[in-house]
Amino acid sequence: MNFSAELNQNSIFKTVSEVADALHFEVFVVGGFVRDLILARPCKDIDFVCLGSGIDLATGVASKLGNPQVTIFKNFGTAMIKESDYELEFVGARKESYRLESRKPIVEDGTLQEDQDRRDFTINAMAISLNASSYGRLVDPFQGVEHLKAKMIKTPLDPTITFSDDPLRMMRAIRFAAQLNFDIDPDTFDAIIKNTQRLKIVSMERIITELNKIIMTPKPSYGFKLLFHSGLLKEFFPEMVALHGVDSVGNNAHKDNFFHTLQVLDNVCKVSDDLWLRWAAIMHDIAKPLTKRYEEGHGFTFHGHEDKGGRMVPGLFRRLKLPLDDRMLFVQKLVRLHLRPISLVKDVSDSAIRRLLFEAGDDIYELMKLCRADITSKNTEKVSRFLTNFDKVEQKMKEVEAKDNVRNFQPPVTGDEIITLFNVPPGRIIGEIKEQIKEAILDGKIRNDREEAYQLMLDIAAEKGLERKI
Repeated sequence: MNFSAELNQNSIFKTVSEVADALHFEVFVVGGFVRDLILARPCKDIDFVCLGSGIDLATGVASKLGNPQVTIFKNFGTAMIKESDYELEFVGARKESYRLESRKPIVEDGTLQEDQDRRDFTINAMAISLNASSYGRLVDPFQGVEHLKAKMIKTPLDPTITFSDDPLRMMRAIRFAAQLNFDIDPDTFDAIIKNTQRLKIVSMERIITELNKIIMTPKPSYGFKLLFHSGLLKEFFPEMVALHGVDSVGNNAHKDNFFHTLQVLDNVCKVSDDLWLRWAAIMHDIAKPLTKRYEEGHGFTFHGHEDKGGRMVPGLFRRLKLPLDDRMLFVQKLVRLHLRPISLVKDVSDSAIRRLLFEAGDDIYELMKLCRADITSKNTEKVSRFLTNFDKVEQKMKEVEAKDNVRNFQPPVTGDEIITLFNVPPGRIIGEIKEQIKEAILDGKIRNDREEAYQLMLDIAAEKGLERKI
């Protein structure tokens, strides 16, 4: 197969070809770019392998391109250039060997064949020659093209050795399967099952990078099912695995909360590409195994799982090396509040709406997306009824917010103002006055209005025996 016509659509390849020929280097474009070229997928990361110095090749290419900055990694023998929207990486062909306790390889100079041997999957082990004498010729020693056609993820060499050497490749196998909607070769998947415990030598940061890419696929449930059935998920996220299973007492049983969670996640993905809303879907029922109880006459209950789940979120984020910032607080808030809009279906009072708007703030509509996704009954009439009720709740929210403006509530009377007006020191009494004003607004006893709040403050202060000083 020859891809010279496709390569000629980007002048970068001719430039690299000319420089390599001048240096008397054999050079190839390899890996993900070749895979995506055959799949007709866009790819902005282009890797070049040469039989020679990748740094020398990058320096020569940069000179031809008008001297863009060359970032050199001497310890690895690699160099990188950013050119327009592309990221170009240059490296000499390598062979690798591994130690049992580390996924970091011992690297030596090698041939193109040895460089292709070390690649993770056959679909990433293809190369296209860029030298003038063989420009555009595909080098495919492991039937990568056939595996692309078959939609199959398979390792070039023995998968047990491949995954034992670098266990992160097990996560990558599932990530590629999820991104491309491919199957994993049976022998390759069996090797993942046998090597799950090797994941312990991989940093959590690396694992979560791959997991987030799985989460960002159009239907992440596929990737999570592969993680679950392979045993990998249990290695780093046992709390999610604990959702799996169904208990029954007599004719009473609860749904499998693991597969329910995956359906909620897929539902969220249909309406949002926000990674952190997707994480909220993953964690919304995370405390159900810890709150499960059987009550005679009621069946299985999970009382308080939303509050306990909210309290679990910071610890989970910390262990999974997820960001401990506003993104964590967003997920925590949605986990804690995810049942509240459902209760509003029965009580659409202004007061209940105000309180939800006050607690959810600007995240109210992301919360509603999660709540809608959480309706997963097989009874289509029930789903339709709940979604219609949510429409009514959202309409009521718009009406209450327009009238009362409590979504980003700011107290009409500040603590400093109370301190100055009554000449009292900061302390509990200030918080009590502010809390009573807030509660009065949320209950609808007064409007979210400066004059009404100020008069209520004076009344409360009088009840507490405070005298106005100014």
